Amino acid sequence: MAAAHSTSVYRHALSPSSFPFDLSAGAEVLPPSTSTSTSTSASTSSSPSDEEDEQEQPQKYRLAGEEWAPNKVVPEQSHEDFLWMMTEEPHRTRRKAILKAHPEIRKLMGYEPLTKYVVAFVTFLQLLTAYSLRNTPFFSFTFFFLAWAIGGTANQNTFLAVHEITHNLAFRGVKANRLFAILANVPIGVPFAMMFKKYHIEHHKFLGEDGMDTDVPTKFELLVLKTVLGKTFFAAFQIFFYALRPGFVRQQAPTRWIALNWLVQLSFNAAVVRFWGWNSMLYLLLSSHMAGSLHPCAGHFIAEHYLFDGHDQETWSYYGPLNILAYNVGYHNEHHDFPSIAWTKLPHLRSIAKEFYDPLPQHKSWPGVTWRFITDPNVGMWSRAKRPSRTGSSHADNGGGGELGVGMGGAKEGVRDAGGLRDD
Repeated sequence: MAAAHSTSVYRHALSPSSFPFDLSAGAEVLPPSTSTSTSTSASTSSSPSDEEDEQEQPQKYRLAGEEWAPNKVVPEQSHEDFLWMMTEEPHRTRRKAILKAHPEIRKLMGYEPLTKYVVAFVTFLQLLTAYSLRNTPFFSFTFFFLAWAIGGTANQNTFLAVHEITHNLAFRGVKANRLFAILANVPIGVPFAMMFKKYHIEHHKFLGEDGMDTDVPTKFELLVLKTVLGKTFFAAFQIFFYALRPGFVRQQAPTRWIALNWLVQLSFNAAVVRFWGWNSMLYLLLSSHMAGSLHPCAGHFIAEHYLFDGHDQETWSYYGPLNILAYNVGYHNEHHDFPSIAWTKLPHLRSIAKEFYDPLPQHKSWPGVTWRFITDPNVGMWSRAKRPSRTGSSHADNGGGGELGVGMGGAKEGVRDAGGLRDD
């Protein structure tokens, strides 16, 4: 694991007026009360001449990615609140640097035809298992074990398939991706694909922003679930937190796509109950719970953005074997840097730009992350980076998945540049 910098001040600090919000992928403006400093823990100040000297002599790094290596949080983060960041998120600046160093990465952008075949296979396997268990008692070891081992794995794969499709990476057109996401949704048992799309777009564009990024726990969750028992409860039922939290933080207006999602899902559920019985339907629903509970693959939920080791790295990658079952979602720094690159090409992205990713700490095990989250007294619901809401700033929906003017072939096309981060 790479070492963190000893300083507590993040390199890419923002001034209130200098950052172009139309290029944002989560950046935020400094509040007036802190506009002259990026960290309340910095106790020293420098003269204008010192600052000029620092600007004239930029720090040199052995590897390019060391510029984005994490900083030690000084003083130690309180367990009563989140880590509030007065800087922009790291992905926009790193993406620009990587594209400058490796312009050939543009060729990796675009949809992946293999995705639809993987979705079809996993859906067939899950429905075959549901049909096979139609006469198996619900309260039996066989039923629950298969719902965990097969169903949890399959539905976690489906959750992440919808995530991939959300970025318009299964087909060329936006409408085709929306329709396919609705179809891929059916083994889950609950219509979520179209609502997830909007929330996930905002997660990328406004990473950690208060009131915008619904991936971040609420203050109520932080206060109630800070004990080992509370963290265990969260880990065991986290799928419900992710499903219900957005309704309390940032509600969506109904759309025809959401209505279609509900119509297709409820029609499918009714057909399953009518022709296979309630046990098959309960298997699908239990599988969805297992997928977001104490399942090896569910560790990615915590691994992706929780803070570990006393520093401020807010996005983590995992390069282990479970990525095979999870559309390479473990390549999470790579994914946030380039949401327009499909899952099959993320390892190649890392190999091309390894000098940017090797210096970053990474997780070695998803189950290990879950265990540490529960048992480590220095890790908990508070271990998230948040940014103040950018009230009054532009929330233009122009993506963040790629630089403006950087499409799948360098073309200036909004949807392609956004990498699926546009909602129209």
